[in-house]
Amino acid sequence: MDFKQLWLNAQDLWGALEQHPFLQSGLALMLLLVIALVLGRVARYLILHASRMLGRQPALHWINDFRHNKVFQRLAQMTPSLVIQFGLHLVPELSKTAMTFLGNVALSFTILFLLLSVSALLNALLDIYARTEHARTRSIKGYVQLAKMVLYVFGAIIIVATLIDRSPLLLLSGLGAMSAVILLVYKDTLLSFVASVQLTSNDMLRVGDWIEMPQVGADGDVVDITLHTVKVQNFDKTIVSIPTWRLMSESFRNWRGMQQSGGRRIKRSLFIDASGVRFIRDDEEEKLSQVHLLTDYMSRKKAELKAWNEAQGNVAAMSANRRRMTNIGTFRAYALAYLKSHPEVQPNMTCMVRQMQTTAQGIPLEIYCFTSTTAWADYERIQGDIFDYLLAVLPEFGLSLYQQPSGGDLRSGLLPAVLGSAHIPQTQKHLM
Repeated sequence: MDFKQLWLNAQDLWGALEQHPFLQSGLALMLLLVIALVLGRVARYLILHASRMLGRQPALHWINDFRHNKVFQRLAQMTPSLVIQFGLHLVPELSKTAMTFLGNVALSFTILFLLLSVSALLNALLDIYARTEHARTRSIKGYVQLAKMVLYVFGAIIIVATLIDRSPLLLLSGLGAMSAVILLVYKDTLLSFVASVQLTSNDMLRVGDWIEMPQVGADGDVVDITLHTVKVQNFDKTIVSIPTWRLMSESFRNWRGMQQSGGRRIKRSLFIDASGVRFIRDDEEEKLSQVHLLTDYMSRKKAELKAWNEAQGNVAAMSANRRRMTNIGTFRAYALAYLKSHPEVQPNMTCMVRQMQTTAQGIPLEIYCFTSTTAWADYERIQGDIFDYLLAVLPEFGLSLYQQPSGGDLRSGLLPAVLGSAHIPQTQKHLM
């Protein structure tokens, strides 16, 4: 059978279908739908193939982000509905009502896939921004989420208005009466958006900041900032999700300033036993003068005290009228010199050893300085080394650390006085 005969048969079939308009319209619509689906497949293949080819160019590497977020795939999905929209007027014997209804449905699908394309485009732009230097300090994820939310709301209004063949302004005017309900439903979203804008504009919070918020159990690094929540990974690897608005309504501590300064503070006290505080003897002065860290201090202090005592005249012969060096003051000078010479103590920040108000636990000598690193493990090591050494060197100055007596101390001290050594059991003598 040749093509001429096939064409004649087709004409005869079409002539026969003209006597049945509904059947003719149905077959034409089915043919239009098949053509639309085929063209959609072809468009999808061509667009994706072209995007893969372009993505191999180094200058167009951003196309890969569009492809991974399915931007081109969403655009290709608009092809069938567009073909149906423009092909409906070719369908014979199709009533105006059916053409309007099918056209509105096709237009609704076009708008839907357009919204999905714009949403995928926003995701791709967010991925591109995440690789920039600004992403380390400012997160735009909350703004992207808000933009997508507004996009979906207005898109839904337009789709519904298209399906019912009414103006979108009519639906928007109806939403005005529901504004109170909308504000109630989206209260947390609005609060979070305002808080997100304030946090970002005032540079109060960044991804990677170490924050501390005890009221919600947060003590760790910020790993994500979204419209509704801020995710914090604690040091025990647990995740705390904090509503964004709470970061504006409640206080939190941000350790970014410490990390940027390059030094972390040591602020801890040694409680000296007050019973060991005394003046330094002459032989101890000579011995301490040979300590390298105290050489300058001892020579300067000796000259100062000698000049002051000579200025007092004969009254300086009395011990109470003379100025003399104390072991606690000398140890304080030694500790300060030790900190200033320590290679891992920040030299450009405050460094001092100060005596605090005496308490029932002894005389506090506070060590106040900054380490040259902010890394937690290194900071603890440096702090431990400093206090290990200072505790070990205390006896060199005739000082000791205050320690509350334990049960064993009380037992060994009170039993001999109460019972006498002859009445103490052999096991108790062993403990003493």
